[in-house]
Amino acid sequence: MEKSLQPIGLFDSGIGGTSIWKEIHSLLPNEDTIYLADSRNAPYGQRSKEEIVELSFKNTDYLLEQGAKMVVVACNTATTNAITELRKAYNIPFIGIEPAIKPAAIHTKTNAIGILATKGTLSSELFNKTVAGFTDVNVIEQVGYNLVSLIENGKLNSPEVMELLKEYLQPMIDANIDYLVLGCSHYPYLVPQIKKILPETVAIVDSGAAVAKRTKAVLKQHNLLNTLPHESTQAFYTNFNPEVLQSIVSNYPVAERDF
Repeated sequence: MEKSLQPIGLFDSGIGGTSIWKEIHSLLPNEDTIYLADSRNAPYGQRSKEEIVELSFKNTDYLLEQGAKMVVVACNTATTNAITELRKAYNIPFIGIEPAIKPAAIHTKTNAIGILATKGTLSSELFNKTVAGFTDVNVIEQVGYNLVSLIENGKLNSPEVMELLKEYLQPMIDANIDYLVLGCSHYPYLVPQIKKILPETVAIVDSGAAVAKRTKAVLKQHNLLNTLPHESTQAFYTNFNPEVLQSIVSNYPVAERDF
């Protein structure tokens, strides 16, 4: 098969990366995609770097078996801990996602920004290197303990999620942040609840649109854009709790696979 006609592969520790998939599919509707939700091993944020790298290799191997021409690591934790190793080991393009610290730090007027992310992302070398470049900005970091687990268990709109968000965001409000950076691909699904807590003056930033633009640019660079007019196919696989993924991508079939 012509390489450009092969699908884009995406993986995440669960359903969160569908927020990235939606941006990519919106920008590149002609592209076939395969999405892998490793929900059985979620959340990645509480795992060691070695475990995250191992799981990232496992997911990449599965996507390559399905014919992926590129892999989007639609998980902040996997990107910040494993993408360097992935790029060394495989001869395909990889797109990673990182918390959008830079635009928030550059545009802040109050000199204070908040970052809500997993433990795995906040403790990673890549994240800390990024933050170190903005010593003049007060960066309030908060681990979103239990948020991913609740989302993965179908409790996105539960009182428990709201209580945790209030607890995590109040110190940021007290510090007068004007930007909140969402450092986990699950968290865009929490924006309606977050908006109820934060002042209207706080801008919420995630990486989805930037990742989609980067995906298009890299496909072009490698002559991998699918330019044939056709009805694209979107495949979704999970290894746990398929009904939760199905509720997010209701227009597409979800298959449960052991990977």
